Amino acid sequence: MNRILKASVLSFAVGATTLAMLPAAHADDWRWRRHHRHNDDALAAGVIGLAAGALIGGALASQPRYYEPEPTYVIREPRPAPVRRYYRADYDYGGAYEPWSPEWYQYCSDRYRSFNPRTGTFVGYDGLRHFCQAN
Repeated sequence: MNRILKASVLSFAVGATTLAMLPAAHADDWRWRRHHRHNDDALAAGVIGLAAGALIGGALASQPRYYEPEPTYVIREPRPAPVRRYYRADYDYGGAYEPWSPEWYQYCSDRYRSFNPRTGTFVGYDGLRHFCQAN
C-alpha cells in the first residue's frame, strides 16, 4: 500500500510540473485559440495519460514477485557391497546321487531338459544357470 501511495504522489507531482510549464492564457489570444483549440485537448489527454501510466506502472511495480526455490539435490551414498559367505561343503548324500557320478548324470538329464553335462548346470525358470543337486 505504501508503494501505491508513493506512486500516486509522484504522478501528481509530474502532472503539476507539466501543467506549470504551460503558458498562461491571455484575453487577447482568442484568435489563436479559435484556430488551435484541438491542441489543448491533445495536451490535456497527454497529461491524463501520463498520470494514468504512472499510477498503473507504480501499481504493477509494487506486485510481489514469486521465485521458484532452487532445487535441492539429495546425495545418496552408495550401498556397501553384499557380504559373501562361503561354507565348507559337508553334505550328506544319504540316499541321493553323488555329483559327477553316472547315476547323477542320468537323474539330472532326465529331470532337466536344459541340463549341460559338461558344467553340471541347467537353466532355471529365472533364466540363470543352477547346479544340479540330486536330492
